[in-house]
Amino acid sequence: MNNNNASKADILFECSWEICNKVGGIYTVIMSKAALMQEHYKSYYLIGPYVEQQAKDIFVEKELPDELKNVFSELAKEGIKCRWGYWQIKGEPNVILIDFQGFTHNKDSIKERLWNDFKIDSLNSGWDFDEPVIWATAAGKVIEKFCQKNNPDNKKKVVAHFHEWMAGVGLLHLKGSACDKKVKVATTFTTHATMLGRSIAGSGEPLYEMLEGMDTTKEAYSHGVQNKHLTEVACAQNCDTFTTVSEITAIEAEKMLGRKADVLVLNGLDLEKFPTYEECAIKHRRNREIIREFIAYYFFPHYTFELENTLLFFIVGRYEFKNKGIDIFIKSLARLNEMMKKENSKKTVVAFFWIPREVHGAKFELSLDKNNFYQVKEFIEENMPQIKEKLIDNVLESNLENFNDVKKFQQMPLFDKNFLLELKKIKINFEKKGNPLVVTHNLPFEDQDPIIWNFLNTGLDNKEDDKVKVIFYPVYLTGVDGLIDLPYYEAITGCHLGVFPSYYEPWGYTPLESAALGVPSLTTDLGGYGRFLQSKGQTNNGVFILNRFGKSEEDVINHFTDILHSYTLLDEKGRVREKIMAKECSNLADWKELISNYFKAHDMAVDKVWGK
Repeated sequence: MNNNNASKADILFECSWEICNKVGGIYTVIMSKAALMQEHYKSYYLIGPYVEQQAKDIFVEKELPDELKNVFSELAKEGIKCRWGYWQIKGEPNVILIDFQGFTHNKDSIKERLWNDFKIDSLNSGWDFDEPVIWATAAGKVIEKFCQKNNPDNKKKVVAHFHEWMAGVGLLHLKGSACDKKVKVATTFTTHATMLGRSIAGSGEPLYEMLEGMDTTKEAYSHGVQNKHLTEVACAQNCDTFTTVSEITAIEAEKMLGRKADVLVLNGLDLEKFPTYEECAIKHRRNREIIREFIAYYFFPHYTFELENTLLFFIVGRYEFKNKGIDIFIKSLARLNEMMKKENSKKTVVAFFWIPREVHGAKFELSLDKNNFYQVKEFIEENMPQIKEKLIDNVLESNLENFNDVKKFQQMPLFDKNFLLELKKIKINFEKKGNPLVVTHNLPFEDQDPIIWNFLNTGLDNKEDDKVKVIFYPVYLTGVDGLIDLPYYEAITGCHLGVFPSYYEPWGYTPLESAALGVPSLTTDLGGYGRFLQSKGQTNNGVFILNRFGKSEEDVINHFTDILHSYTLLDEKGRVREKIMAKECSNLADWKELISNYFKAHDMAVDKVWGK
């Protein structure tokens, strides 16, 4: 489809709980495509919740236009306070943020209508369900009121696009008994992941083997997600066009929600915002050195290894032990460790687990190690002028024969006794016995933590002879965490391989982001992005695809270990080649290539409501 084709919709509302409210991946989806949506639609409005802490730095209020004055005024009488402004991102799209606190007293009547109209059982729901439902109903009323005031004759074609069940209740408001039936709105619903699918996969059950013949309602009640599941079903069944973000989610949704997706709205990135390959290479060298410095004070008090021959692997994401493939990553690293030890490999792998969870401060011994390391570094830096001067003198005073005899040159006095004595004192404080830590921070009930327990149970305890070292780093990469002190993207660029072996991954932004930053990555054929690459004939070209669909765990771990091992055997030229291919591979998921799927979904909705 030509992205420049005129839209059939005159007005588009796009609703999500994550507009100006960063919670998960949907925030990235909407933010990264907003400029292209703004270009395509004459009138484009984003609708999200007003969360002051989130909105204060990215939402700018502006003067209310005439078409919204009566709308906002009448809604305010119902306790729905709307704020108008723009999102401080590329394109500066128009945003309506809804403060719905004054509307919460309608909670029970809203849920009663959901039961009467759509048989959604929310009797025992908590605030995690009720809050977005109240907001989404308010969002639906905003669209309804806008159409009443600005499109009473329905001549303008209005489309409302709702993301996930949290916004989907707005769609149900427009389709339900409470809405003015004179209002004409074409609706699109996107499920990014089904609640039931995520719950089943997260509980360790074989989701994809269970899909055929599953009693979804029974399973939803069994997993305690009946309210959210039944809402998703109602949204999928009642929208004019139903969309999912990937082929794997479409397979799941058809079984779970009872409707085949009309369009796949694949997730992309605005790749203009990412650095060029040359810029990535510079960032890699700079940030790799920062990470190496962290590794030096983390490991070197105990023992040393060659940093020049050290490969940096990482996994990052939510703490979903099975869904994110953390379980098989640890098992594959353990096997890789044994393989590299048997080969007497000259390389070392340091695997970072950047998986945030509750922490109680950094480990005290790590803080001491960091302090001692910087004492060494500062002492050397303070004495560099004298060292430099002595080195120059030694070179000038040496005869040419000394340059042919390395031993003679090494015996030339460079440091005086006082220097060596001070350095020895600092070195004594720096050295420690025992193995390095496997986790950077204090964790509640640390011995019960699944990542740590599995490290130790598989022999990944950072012994001196281990070729694979592990570091559980359970805090967000903000750039000011007190240890590595690199923001998320900067930390990624300093590494060699991003590893995302998910069992349940409707799309998977992290391997795509990694590739866009010029860092090779691994995803799976159970992830939307992995299957997208397979459909494009791009497998193992900078982004490695781990085969998990229909495979036993043993087969998966064997394949996984082979991929990791093959990567350790690459020389520098081979790694550079993979970096270039990863960067090129990311171009396939540029929003400029994928945005037309959204346009197609909206046009289909218009055709269904207004006719072709």
